[in-house]
Amino acid sequence: MKTSQHNILIIGGGTAGITVAAQLLKKDKSLDIGIIEPSEKHYYQPAWTLVGAGTYDLQNTIREEKKVMPSGATWIKEHASEIDPEQQTVSTEEGRTYSYNYLIAAPGIQLDWDAIPGLKEGIGKNGLTSNYDPRYAEYTWELLQNFRVGNALFTQPATPIKCGGAPQKIMYLAEDYFEKQGVRQRANVIFATPGSVLFGMKNIAKTLNQIIRARNIHTRFFHNLIEIRPEKKEAVYEITQEDRLPISLGKQDQDLGIRPEGDSKVVIPYEMMHLAPPQSAPDFIKRSPLSVPDSPYGWVDVNKHTLQHNRYPNVFSLGDASSTPNAKTGAAVRKQAPILVENLLSVMQQQSNLMKNPQYHGYGSCPIVTRYGRMVLAEFDYDNQPDSSFPFDTTKERWSMWLLKKYFLPWFYWNRMLKGKG
Repeated sequence: MKTSQHNILIIGGGTAGITVAAQLLKKDKSLDIGIIEPSEKHYYQPAWTLVGAGTYDLQNTIREEKKVMPSGATWIKEHASEIDPEQQTVSTEEGRTYSYNYLIAAPGIQLDWDAIPGLKEGIGKNGLTSNYDPRYAEYTWELLQNFRVGNALFTQPATPIKCGGAPQKIMYLAEDYFEKQGVRQRANVIFATPGSVLFGMKNIAKTLNQIIRARNIHTRFFHNLIEIRPEKKEAVYEITQEDRLPISLGKQDQDLGIRPEGDSKVVIPYEMMHLAPPQSAPDFIKRSPLSVPDSPYGWVDVNKHTLQHNRYPNVFSLGDASSTPNAKTGAAVRKQAPILVENLLSVMQQQSNLMKNPQYHGYGSCPIVTRYGRMVLAEFDYDNQPDSSFPFDTTKERWSMWLLKKYFLPWFYWNRMLKGKG
């Protein structure tokens, strides 16, 4: 078995891996950095919502991985499969082993299509779609264009997900599109969520609740998706709110075609359904010693302020696979990367007290598109307290925020963030 050595080894060539590598090399061009990343394509995923709404070209979200790989880094085009932090090695499916002095785990998040019965078999046909995968974003747009009558169902899973607002974004755009096409009166727009609120940040939730009421969108809280019957176009939900059990449905539920199944489940029929699949850390992270002990999601176990591993001081992690309890967004990576870079360099210089360095306080940002040409922007910290970057109220629908989403943020991503400049 061939073994290669890198001083710094990064698992993952997505947003987090490329951003942190670029920033490290800007600090010190002589650093020996290897990046394990099997994909030949790099994606700007936040625009897939706009692709699904027919207002963005999927091809504009894709670049060749080799073109975003930082100059000076070694691209290892292989699949990481095993991590041994005691021996300080990472093995790959291709049969090679790479040793490191310092490891950055940034593999991104895994879409668990097989976690819900019927999802893996049904996705991409019979009205079932998801903007979380580039294979299906254009199908979402096809469904919107062909929609005439019935239930348009939008849902999210009980697991943490990347870009937690995305299941709502496409719903607002779909509702707006149906209105523009003259089919809104025949469309029942339904949002089903296992949560109890639309958004954790109170002033954003207030705005979204006003939108929901004004546009007659049906919300169904405490609904945990447990099965999809794609041939019948039905979604089965478990009701998790005990005071609603056994289930008693009202006239509005019946008008939507919803029916009970046993004492704790409901079946919602749909003409089209968009969902975010259940998500977790990649399997090779889950089974590694790096993961949070006894966690079903397998996140990399790090200090939420320093991004250093809680048990292996020469290991760091950022991005969607880390255990930091913030929103899993690219905006979070933008704030995490410089913190990780400074802390890693401090460790390399044998400075042990990282709490003296700048800390990551959980910044996350969620641009929520509410209609074509309008958007609200949520910016918040670990405690869901506002952490705004703008001198005006972004919790209200604004055209300027739409321009930010559609034009500025993609430019910033490709031209600044991935080059270690922002």
